[in-house]
Amino acid sequence: MSPRLPAPPFTWATAAHKVRKIEDSWNSRNPANMAQAFTIDSFWRSGVEFLSGRAAIETFLERKWACELEYRLIAELWAFGDSRIALRFANEHRDINGRWFRSYGNEHWDVDSDGLIQRRVESFNDHSIEEGDRVLRWPLGPRPEDHPELSDFDF
Repeated sequence: MSPRLPAPPFTWATAAHKVRKIEDSWNSRNPANMAQAFTIDSFWRSGVEFLSGRAAIETFLERKWACELEYRLIAELWAFGDSRIALRFANEHRDINGRWFRSYGNEHWDVDSDGLIQRRVESFNDHSIEEGDRVLRWPLGPRPEDHPELSDFDF
């Protein structure tokens, strides 16, 4: 199934499914594939970076995943409307020097009638962690179905 599916109008189940599909795509760390979940002219705010268009998204992700090694993301539906989704997330990665980091944040999506995300606004906080404090430890790639959900952690 394409990461852009399902399309609005959303129910709790379809919005949660879309969040999981996007999470899986993020965890694939494939910038070209991930960018396909967004409209050609999609707008992003990712922290302090502002992006416009699928090509800019792909370039951003290439740069991000070249620096954020062993990246793992876990996301959870927070709220939804007919064509909007809000989620919370955490991710962990290490830098090229072996230091580990965890980010916590929220995203808000506006989704077009084809299921493509046309607007993504993300706010997050990063902090360093010790390797032993990591909790997102599945093998690289999509989170296994039996892995705990974000709400199962104390953060």
